[in-house]
Amino acid sequence: MRKHSSPGLRPLRFRRTVGLAAVSALTLGGAAAVTLPPAHAAVQCSVKYSIDGSWQGGFQGGVKLTNSGDAVSSWTVGWSFANGQKINQGWGGTFSQSGTSIQVKNLEYNGAIPSGGTASFGFLGTWTGSNSVPTSFTLNGTPCDGGPSDNKVPTVKLTSPTAGATYDAPGTVPLAATASDSDGTVAKVEFYSDTELIGSDTTSPYTATWSDVPAGSYSITAKAIDDRGGTASSSPVGIQVTSGPTVKVSPPTLSVALGKTADFTVALSSAPTSNVTVTTARTTGTTNLTVSAGGSLTFTPANWSTPQKVTIASGANGTPSSATFTSSGTGFAAATVTVTELAEGTSDYDQRFLTMYNKLKDPANGYFSPDGVPYHSIETLMVEAPDHGHETTSEAMSYLMWTEATYGRISGDWAPYNKTWTIAEKYFI
Repeated sequence: MRKHSSPGLRPLRFRRTVGLAAVSALTLGGAAAVTLPPAHAAVQCSVKYSIDGSWQGGFQGGVKLTNSGDAVSSWTVGWSFANGQKINQGWGGTFSQSGTSIQVKNLEYNGAIPSGGTASFGFLGTWTGSNSVPTSFTLNGTPCDGGPSDNKVPTVKLTSPTAGATYDAPGTVPLAATASDSDGTVAKVEFYSDTELIGSDTTSPYTATWSDVPAGSYSITAKAIDDRGGTASSSPVGIQVTSGPTVKVSPPTLSVALGKTADFTVALSSAPTSNVTVTTARTTGTTNLTVSAGGSLTFTPANWSTPQKVTIASGANGTPSSATFTSSGTGFAAATVTVTELAEGTSDYDQRFLTMYNKLKDPANGYFSPDGVPYHSIETLMVEAPDHGHETTSEAMSYLMWTEATYGRISGDWAPYNKTWTIAEKYFI
């Protein structure tokens, strides 16, 4: 896997419990013949070979074997590279390579595969010129006859709940997703809160209900599984389950340049029985920040969930500071927004960065676990955990460290950077 670094940032390493499985010993370039176990009389299988990351001269590959025949107690998967690719590191199996021929044998702990079961392994390799996907595979010396190896993973989109949705505790959360598979069928869609399975459905439209949800913040995803074991996960959405009706604000933090304006939105978590007026006012902080529009907004039983805009203005003069604004309405718990002024001369890039940073940190996006660990990397380097939940790559954490360092440089607030280092040291170093 490529390594990215930023000045002053220590590189992050995988911890075995959250990243790679046991790394196998490799026998590469050897000319010795490989002795295969006898072919099983009822071998039927399929192999999904994937290129999970690629860069100039190198790539990360993955192989998932699905056994649709009789159970096996050990396995050796074989294939040949068409373009002279070389494997130089692997995990989940013992690798050997002779010329273009690859053999991967199970480790001690993962040799048994029941009928319908799977085994997976991965590797880092090099390539020149081209890096085509192998077209045929063997299991214990017998060709896999369960279909082509280039199974396309399904697509899935979470349609309920929506990002930022709020429910009263004990909450009842409707779950729904759309899913399709271009070269097969969708066998099942599963719904997760973080890594907890909260519902599933095997027929379209894919729906479920998550009941008796206690108050808290949750990140919800949908996962589609096709008829050959291919999987795909939706983008996450963040929701809130509250102990009572609340005012909702988004984003909860805001940055504004001196002499400029910035906006946040307000809505209600549940329908009122009559019109509710939500007022927004500065409760603490600099008087250089004021509400210039949207200080009084009316929500009705019909439009209660439609976000309305509040505009915060910064005076042209003064030393950059911050303030807290509170949005409140009768019968609804108040919500606060922290607004920070930017120094005069802050570049357009830095202002744009802070706008995107505040959106990324909005809990409605569901990007982070309750501990602050990112569920998904900026690049598509996400891997599936054995419990079908999510794992975060060390590269995702490296990008997050860069993000927090840039935020600290622009804002002068290094607390998020320090908190992220604490998380990195706990889970990744």
